[in-house]
Amino acid sequence: MGSHVPGGSPGAVGIVGAGTMGAGIALVCARRGRRVYLQDIKPEVLDAAQAYIDSILTKDVAKGRISEEEKRKTHDLVEPVQDMAALSSCPIVIEAVPEKLELKRSVFARLTKLCGSDALLLSNTSSLSITELAAGLPHPDRIIGFHFFNPAPVMPLVEVIRGHKSGEACVAAARRFAEELGKVPVLAEDSPGFIVNRVARPYYNEALRIMGDRMARPEQIDRIMKLAGGFKMGPFELQDLIGLDVNLATTESVYTRFYHESRFKPSRLQQRMVQAGSLGRKTGEGFYPYDQ
Repeated sequence: MGSHVPGGSPGAVGIVGAGTMGAGIALVCARRGRRVYLQDIKPEVLDAAQAYIDSILTKDVAKGRISEEEKRKTHDLVEPVQDMAALSSCPIVIEAVPEKLELKRSVFARLTKLCGSDALLLSNTSSLSITELAAGLPHPDRIIGFHFFNPAPVMPLVEVIRGHKSGEACVAAARRFAEELGKVPVLAEDSPGFIVNRVARPYYNEALRIMGDRMARPEQIDRIMKLAGGFKMGPFELQDLIGLDVNLATTESVYTRFYHESRFKPSRLQQRMVQAGSLGRKTGEGFYPYDQ
């Protein structure tokens, strides 16, 4: 890899996947003056991402945080692209595709062929093993976990996850990059759910059990956790925000990787809601109804 530290010099950031997280991360990077190539194979997803970024920046203008000129400059820094080859010259690429191991591995297999051997390759996975993502790929030392929290433009924390073969220089570069984005990086080892999602599983799971046992309704549980626990959002409001499908996938991942420890067991009630398509805010209904 030579003397060049991956991601050490400012440059364009490539993002693979323009869904909720990808669009949010693109805005975070653009706000810090970074050119962003936001890639997705679906043009309608790219259109939705552009509309999301525009809506947030429009609110910033309305609140007097930025000028119309600053809005235009920030918006113009994000370039939507459909071909992953457009990311080949980026010194940093962030993968933000759905939480499926084989899908993410296929993305990194492509990126290791496309990008320079010293490009920093970051995964926004919330629970999958970085060691497993990087296994068998060239230069596994530059593949690092880089987990943002939803909504990415608001939440200050980024988990920087070191896989078994992650290089120390690459981990340090990822931490610096998080700081450059105005985020607070926390170094996590490659364990199921890392730190935050491992801590959060009982928060969701016990709330679902209490609901299933008919001890209290979702709105009661949420109100109690906010009043007594000081949480900004209750467990059911949070699941609706994150998406019940995303939340369930993370729980299933942690449960499987901890060899079916009962404390991480997913909720059948949550599974049924996902099967019914009641995924939270993004579908207009979850534990609460939403006006689309």
